[in-house]
Amino acid sequence: MTLRCALYARYSSDQQRAASIEDQFRVCREHAGREGWKIAGAYRDAAISGDSVILRPGIQGLLEDARRGLFEIVVAEALDRVSRDQADVATLYKHLRFAGVMIVTLAEGEITELHVGLKGTMNALFLKDLAAKTHRGLRGRVEAGKSGGGICYGYDVVRQHDDAGEPIRGERSIDEAEAEIVRRIFREFAQGTSPRAIARRLNEAGVPGPKGRLWTDSVLRGHAKRGTGLLNNELYIGRLVWNRQRFMKNPDTGKRVARINPPEEWIVAEVPELRIVDDELWQAAKARQGEISKKYATAIAATRAAQAANRLNSTHRPRYLLSGLLECGVCGGSYAKRGQDRYGCSNHVMSGSCSNSRGIRRVEIEERVMAGLREKLMVPEAAAEAMKAYAEETNRLNRERRASGETDRKELAGIEKKIKTMIDAIEEGGYVRGMSDRLRDLEARQDEINERLATVPTDIPDIHPNIAGVYRRKVERLAEALADPRDRDEAAEAIRGLIERIVLTPGAKRGELHAALHGDLGTIIEWAGSGSRKGETDIPRGGMSVSVVAGVGFEPTTFRL
Repeated sequence: MTLRCALYARYSSDQQRAASIEDQFRVCREHAGREGWKIAGAYRDAAISGDSVILRPGIQGLLEDARRGLFEIVVAEALDRVSRDQADVATLYKHLRFAGVMIVTLAEGEITELHVGLKGTMNALFLKDLAAKTHRGLRGRVEAGKSGGGICYGYDVVRQHDDAGEPIRGERSIDEAEAEIVRRIFREFAQGTSPRAIARRLNEAGVPGPKGRLWTDSVLRGHAKRGTGLLNNELYIGRLVWNRQRFMKNPDTGKRVARINPPEEWIVAEVPELRIVDDELWQAAKARQGEISKKYATAIAATRAAQAANRLNSTHRPRYLLSGLLECGVCGGSYAKRGQDRYGCSNHVMSGSCSNSRGIRRVEIEERVMAGLREKLMVPEAAAEAMKAYAEETNRLNRERRASGETDRKELAGIEKKIKTMIDAIEEGGYVRGMSDRLRDLEARQDEINERLATVPTDIPDIHPNIAGVYRRKVERLAEALADPRDRDEAAEAIRGLIERIVLTPGAKRGELHAALHGDLGTIIEWAGSGSRKGETDIPRGGMSVSVVAGVGFEPTTFRL
């Protein structure tokens, strides 16, 4: 039996060369051809560091398909292309071995527990050593009064070279136009204007923010202890502070998390030539920050006291059903929780860049969405039209897959026949010049077709005729489950899975807000068909994504929920 293999390639963000992916695939494909393995798929992660597999979609897709039994071997150029993190390498190895899949690399051969231990340790030490050397080099630049990386608002990069023609890094100069904006922000804040109001004024005046983006209150306010945010940047008073915080990788999410270093580890250099804000203005801004901090500290203490008085509520906080799903129909930004249990457009509130000032109570939008899911998204009339269009598209894709697959299979049969004929001729001494090149071309084309055939999806099954009725009954049961504390979280997750997004657009009347509920039809069909009673056939999703809007089938118009 011919073994099936999956190819994996990655290039990291410190190795910015997109062609590296194709280079890795080419050598892996050649190795698979020499071994006689059939290529069942190819997975890639571009410009992603190798210190974590959690955030890499390519490696996650590979793991998922390995569990489905789509291949028996994973081929990569080297183990460090898969991951440099020792724990991740070990975990990935265990998952693949459990799925009956082995890892083969061109550099190390078949990966065993010995490779995982030794190579994983070496890769982890490489990352640690690289970080230490980088940190040491940056510290030397900072102690010399130069930038430790990046450029902040109010300054320009000075590009110059030494006598040998090498670039001198870390030099900066004051951008006078931006420096005046910095002083304006400090003055307005010291006089009592909030960061949010300052950001609005700057955006309304057309003043570009850092990196040309819009101003927001968080850009100005930042985090006082970490020294982030424009109002906390001590470089504006001629003091360069570096190593105030470090970053550690969260093993659960793979994301970097900031940790504040002890003050004795901070590196401070005086750079008076870069001062923008005078001491009097800086101290006035700090005094205002102190007043605000004291005010919010009192409010937080009162909140914590209330939570302590009611431990049951504090440990079972309500989960907001629609968080992250609400979208502004004017600017396309997110609708987030603002104030006391209300949602509002983030861009309108944070930067004033959106004209949509309409807010909505959380309870009201949740009730409207549940009614829309139950009564409008898959009502029989709309569902019939949606199913008809979905079925027609399904049948068309099936025909195309069958036609394309048949053409490939015919070409593959012809290529295999030619390869056999040439091999027979070589064995009988009938070799002629150019035959080896022709044989390589045929084998490359054979691999290409095999790879394409291996990734062709299977036909999508037919749709159950009573899917709309099944869907409605399930939504009704979910609505009931939301009221039960034992089932609320699970029901909320199921409901969120049906919703692609909810677009909120202000209406013509005062306070009117229209809501368009968008759902992915493929997901809805899969969910409605799964776990059905006898006679309600399971309907697996076929990979086709079609957006359906509440109450209007496939028409991209707004329906008031």
